[in-house]
Amino acid sequence: MITVSVSGKQDSLFAQAVQPSLITLCLRPVLGLVLILCSGSLSAQLEPINERPNPFSSVDNWATLPDGREWGSTAGVDMDPDGRHLWAIDRCGANSCIGSSVDPIVKIDPNGNVVASMGGGLMLFPHGLHVDRDGNIWVTDGQGPRANDPATTGMGHAVYKLSPEGEVLLTLGQPGVAGDGTDALLETPCDVVTDADGNIYVGDGHSGQNTDATAETVARIVKFDRNGNLIKYWGGWGSDAGKLKTPHALDIDSRNRLIVGDRGNNRLQIFDLDGNYIGEFRSFSRPSGIYITADDTIYVADSESEFDEERNPGWHAGIRVGSLLDGIVDYFIDGTVEDYPEGSNPEGVAVDSAGNVFGAVVSGGGSLVKSSRR
Repeated sequence: MITVSVSGKQDSLFAQAVQPSLITLCLRPVLGLVLILCSGSLSAQLEPINERPNPFSSVDNWATLPDGREWGSTAGVDMDPDGRHLWAIDRCGANSCIGSSVDPIVKIDPNGNVVASMGGGLMLFPHGLHVDRDGNIWVTDGQGPRANDPATTGMGHAVYKLSPEGEVLLTLGQPGVAGDGTDALLETPCDVVTDADGNIYVGDGHSGQNTDATAETVARIVKFDRNGNLIKYWGGWGSDAGKLKTPHALDIDSRNRLIVGDRGNNRLQIFDLDGNYIGEFRSFSRPSGIYITADDTIYVADSESEFDEERNPGWHAGIRVGSLLDGIVDYFIDGTVEDYPEGSNPEGVAVDSAGNVFGAVVSGGGSLVKSSRR
């Protein structure tokens, strides 16, 4: 252990992660991350990071759904391998797909036209969305069946891999059966991502951030091989390093590190692909969605910080843009549009090859907000 004095402006995580003070830290020789916090004790000292430039202008109603459909809540978004087309979730014109045959997964061209859709009748609550290197679409079904609704029987608690044409290629978990965090069964999975070898990582357990969560609440990362065989899992409910409270968003950076949006703990956690804890950033607020570009610029969507004064006091919802190399937040996209005049609060985020940023908004009826450089 070593005590480090932090003062003045520094080009490091601590320039904006803490107030000038004496802080006890652990030193670890980690690529691109020199000093790593050993505990969550700094979160109380972290000043909200809201005042950053916004070089983006935002619009909504730029994408038109087929057959006169109105947008419902969105959540998952990702880019097609071509970098131009956007894949997005529309929760069947509402905030649920229970009883609906509408295709909740849509592919949108740069002009806002839907050119493909799929997944009707497959899921209860499409949540996280990932597009792999081969153009396959992965979607998590983030709720489970309801005892009083026979239409939900055998649905939920699963992750689906779909071909670009909508064929189900692989299912993780057993639809309709909730796991307990000890095997390959899943429980309200939040998000999914794949690595260069085709291994699959699932953020499992949406309830860890709830006030009634306990040590038995599912909150873990589950790793499968490319064929869906369970390899391992890690995490568990809690706030210590490596523990989780709702692993709501996942992505992999250029150094093959798994970045986890640990929403209930208001932090990004960083692991290697074998689950070893590397470090964390608290400078990106309460992460609901993350997107990482090739140069390790990270876009972090915060959808919940302004819901109340308990979850993340003082922080504003929106998209924070910075670097995984140092944890510095450079920009804050508030996503102000007509339907959200005080700023939108996206749950998912994606960035196309032209630098346009897409925010998938769940609350307030839902919207897909596009932000472009001024």
